[in-house]
Order: sequence, then structure tokens, then C-alpha cells
Amino acid sequence: MPESRTEDQASRRGIWGKYAYGWITLAFFLGSFALHWWFGWKAYVDESQTHGQMPEWSAYLDEMLRDTFENWQSEFLQLMWQVIGLAYFLYVGSPTSKENDDRMEAKIDALIRLQAGERADALLQGIDDRYLRHHGHPRPHGHEQERADGS
Repeated sequence: MPESRTEDQASRRGIWGKYAYGWITLAFFLGSFALHWWFGWKAYVDESQTHGQMPEWSAYLDEMLRDTFENWQSEFLQLMWQVIGLAYFLYVGSPTSKENDDRMEAKIDALIRLQAGERADALLQGIDDRYLRHHGHPRPHGHEQERADGS
């Protein structure tokens, strides 16, 4: 009975629990975006009244779209590139991100060979097949040149 309860709780969490960080980030983004536009409207109305003019939606929309794009360009897109771009290159296995991984994998392979003896090559091949890797490199991203060179 306790196992099924745990499974039920996990299935109820579903997409909400599994992606909680994403949902919280989206909520912060939408909240800050809405507040940015609301406070922008209040400032625009005050400025229009100071100059003795009636606030117009079209002028406000132009101003806020410009301000939002400037903000995204200087902050949001830069941060996105740094986080997502660096994470992508780490996943792909760029030369700078895999230096320590290659060293660690070589040490672990050596330990497995010491411990497993004759079964080591089959064991390592099974691990590589399971995780779609070839000599420490992910197969989906090629490294055909390294294979052709025999490295």
C-alpha cells in the first residue's frame, strides 16, 4: 500500500512538481513584466498630465515596447545567452568544458579495469552503450574527426 501511495503522489505532482523551478521562474517573469507595464503606465499618465496632455494608448505602447526591448537587449538576452549558451556548450562537450570530464573518465576507466579484469572492456562498452557515449564523448554530437584520427 505505501508504494502505491508514493506513486499516486508522484503522478499527481506531474508536470507541476517536475518543472516547479520553471513554473516559479515563469510566474516571476510574468509578474515583473506586468508590474513593469503597470508602473510604466502610471509614469506615462503623470508625465502626460504634467505637460497638459491626455495620455494616449498608442504613444504609451510605442514607449513601453521601446523600453521593454532595451531592457531585454541589455539584461535579459545577455543573461539568457550566458546561462543557456554555456549550459549548451557544456552539454555538447566543447573542448574547454570536457577537459576535466576526460581526465575523470580516464581515472574511472582505469579503476574499472583494475577491478573487473577480463570483464572490464565488456563492462565499459555496456556503460558507453547505455549512456550513448564513445570513449567519453556523446555519440549524438559526432566527434567523427576524433574517431577518424584514432584519438
